[in-house]
Amino acid sequence: MSDALLASRHHLTLAPDPRRVVVKLFMPGEDAVLVRQRTHALVDRIAGLGDDEADLLLKQTLIQFNLRHSDLEGTFRQHYDMVRHRVSRADDLSPAGRLLVGAYFSHEYAVEAAALCNPSAIEHPDQSALQDGQLRIAVSLRQIGEGHLSSLGFATAVIGPAGHLAVSDRSGPLVVGQRTTADHRRDLLAAGMTDAGGDNEISASVLDTLPALFDEAALERAIGRLPSALHSRTAAQRTLEQLRRTNAASYATAFPTDTRLEQRVLWPGTPTESNGMEDARFVRFREPDAEPVYQATYTGYDGRHIAARMLSSIDLRRFTMTPMRGPGARNKGIALFPRPVDGRRLALSRCDGETIGLITLDAESRWTAPVPLRGPHRGWELIQVGNCGSPIETAAGWLVLTHGVGPMRQYGIGALLLDLHHPEHVIAELIGPLLAPDETERDGYVPNVVYSCGGIVHDGVLWLPYGASDTRIGFATVILAALIAAMTPTRTTAAA
Repeated sequence: MSDALLASRHHLTLAPDPRRVVVKLFMPGEDAVLVRQRTHALVDRIAGLGDDEADLLLKQTLIQFNLRHSDLEGTFRQHYDMVRHRVSRADDLSPAGRLLVGAYFSHEYAVEAAALCNPSAIEHPDQSALQDGQLRIAVSLRQIGEGHLSSLGFATAVIGPAGHLAVSDRSGPLVVGQRTTADHRRDLLAAGMTDAGGDNEISASVLDTLPALFDEAALERAIGRLPSALHSRTAAQRTLEQLRRTNAASYATAFPTDTRLEQRVLWPGTPTESNGMEDARFVRFREPDAEPVYQATYTGYDGRHIAARMLSSIDLRRFTMTPMRGPGARNKGIALFPRPVDGRRLALSRCDGETIGLITLDAESRWTAPVPLRGPHRGWELIQVGNCGSPIETAAGWLVLTHGVGPMRQYGIGALLLDLHHPEHVIAELIGPLLAPDETERDGYVPNVVYSCGGIVHDGVLWLPYGASDTRIGFATVILAALIAAMTPTRTTAAA
C-alpha cells in the first residue's frame, strides 16, 4: 500500500527495553479490604527485626538495586515518610530501619515493558559539538508498562548529513520528574470553570481578585477574601471546591540539571492522568519577537475518560502541564501549529473522532468548535482520519501528516497540504498512504498499525519517526520536494 519510491525505511529501530525501570510506591494489598491491617502488620514485623539483620537487609537491597536508580536511599526515605502514619513503633526504628521500611514499600516499574510507540521529533535544545549537515533532535516516546499505564519519555538522535541517523545510548538510571511550584493562569482557571458549569458570581468574585499568574497560596487568599454574602450562598462550597479541583489540574514538574534527556520520565501527575499520559505531539512554538518554547498536546486518561492536555517547557527540563479547554478540545489527537497564523493560535483536532478539523484559541483561552478540513473518503481511511503531528511549514503550504484507518483496523500514514495563509483550505493531498505496515511491522501489541505524532524537516528531507504496531519505533525519510510533487491539488474546504 505504501509508496516505496517516496518513503525509505531505516534499519535502525527502537525496541522496548524492560531494563528501563523507575521506583514507585508499593502498598501491599492495596486493592484489598484489609490494606490497613496488612501495612500495619508489615511495619510491625520490620520493627521486630534485630538491628544487625535490618542493617544487612538494607545493605543487600542497596547493593542489588543502587546502580539501577538515582538516589535510591532518598526514594526509600520519601516512601517511609508517606507511610509513617501507619508506623505505631516509630521509636523502635533506627535510621537504617526507616530506610528498610521505605524499601519494603517500594517496587520497580518497567515503564516500557509492554510497548514503545507514537513518537514525535523536534529540534533538541543542545546543538553543540555537531558536524556540518547534522541536526540533533529530541524524540518523544509513549512508554507503556504493566496495566497499560503510559508515561512520556525521550530519546536523543542526530540526523544528517544525507540519510545518516544515530540514536544516543538510552542506558542509565531513569528519573521521574518531581513536582515543583507552578504558576497557575487565571485565564485557564476561568475557562475551566466555564467548561465545568461553575461560571457564577462566586467564582467571578474569586477570579477578579487573582493576578494573571498565581500560586496555590494566592488562590486560598482570594477565597478567604470572598464576601460573606457570597459565602452564605447555597452554591458557595460547591463552587469553591470546583475552583480548587479545576486549579489542581495544572501542575509543574522538573528534573535535576545533571540528567540527560533520555533519562527523564514524565509520569502521570493528576487524577485525570492516573492511567496514562499518551501520544504527545511536540512542536517548537515561536511567537513573533520571542524565544521559542517547546509545547506538546497529549491525552490524559484516568481509566474511563480522556482529557486533552498541554505541556510547555523552555528547555525540556522543567515542564508545566495544563488542561485544554473549550469545545475544540473534547477529544484526543490535537496538534498545535508552530507559530501564529495571521495573529491566530491554531491547532488541528479530531473532535468527532473521524474528521480532521481546524480549531482556534479564543480570547478566553478556550479552543473553538472545529472547522472541518478533511473527512474519511478513500478506501484506506474510511473508518477515520486524523493528524500525525503538528503541521510543518514549507514554501508550498502547511504539510500535515495524517493517519487513516481502513479494513481490519489497519493504520496508514498519509499527507495533506494546507494553504499557508488560510489553513482552512486544503490545497493538495496524497491519494494513497505514504507509509503502511509492511510484513515486518504487522505484529505487535496492537497489530497492523503505523502511527506518528510528528516529523521534522532537515536539509530538504522529512524525517518521520513512527510506531510500528504499538511495539517498537522505526524511522523513515522522504525527500520533501518529491512528496509535495506527488500530491494531487484540491480546494476542499469541508469534510468530504
